[in-house]
Amino acid sequence: MRATPQVRPADRDDLVVVAALSASARPASPAEVTVDLGGEEALRNHLSVYLAAGGQLLVADIDGHVVGFVLARTVEPHLFATEPAIVVDTLFVTPDTRRRGVGHALIAGIAAIAGEAGSPYVYAGAPSGDRAMQRFLARLGFAPAAGHRVVPTPVLLRRLAQESTPAWRDTRPRLRRETTRAAIDDLIARRRRARDAGLPTGALDLRVLQEQQPDGQRSAS
Repeated sequence: MRATPQVRPADRDDLVVVAALSASARPASPAEVTVDLGGEEALRNHLSVYLAAGGQLLVADIDGHVVGFVLARTVEPHLFATEPAIVVDTLFVTPDTRRRGVGHALIAGIAAIAGEAGSPYVYAGAPSGDRAMQRFLARLGFAPAAGHRVVPTPVLLRRLAQESTPAWRDTRPRLRRETTRAAIDDLIARRRRARDAGLPTGALDLRVLQEQQPDGQRSAS
């Protein structure tokens, strides 16, 4: 008779086991980013940070041996959602214990957490090449919700640098040119109106203006 997997929240000792499983199997996240980020010690640090930030780590054990785990977190209400949601980041079952209900038990643990938190939805994804995981999620009722793309930050920065100069960099020089051109056009228009009205359009000679004044006003000035 096969033993039933038992699911429980991970304790400190479980972090060592989960890190070892991740380092050896390198399970991938739905964003195609592998969990192996520098060995078991680095993975333990990552798991500690994940849990400290509010993440959930459930482990499944059979006969006292951890045979799978699931990482999940709560996404608070945002622009397009008024209620929190549970997001499964990683689900992993050791190859020798698959098809024994371990994955179902782990997802059941996450569903219980979602129910207690009042979350109406549980999100989960699988790497695009992991058809077995996608079939497993589909059998449990998970439907496509949105497509994600991922790019390494250095690649993104390099691609952006290769593109043409952003338009915003030319905005201020262009505005200055347009402002100067508008001022010149306005000055020309004013001189044309003054010339049509018989008014002087050149520089004003103050000596001529003084000679045209009466003697009394000229002496007072």
